[in-house]
Amino acid sequence: MWLRALLRMALWARNPPSESRVKFVLAVIAVCLALFALERFFGWPDWLTPEFTPNGRIRP
Repeated sequence: MWLRALLRMALWARNPPSESRVKFVLAVIAVCLALFALERFFGWPDWLTPEFTPNGRIRP
């Protein structure tokens, strides 16, 4: 994955994207960081954690 990211960064350095594309990427990164911060601050709710049975199936 790192090689692919490095190649994409090199492509962006050679041929910069439009301003709207940069804003879009920064917005996606900001949303991801906000979700991460909310999860770290408030914790993961128990009702979102699936309960696994011994055979690996999720209970309904």
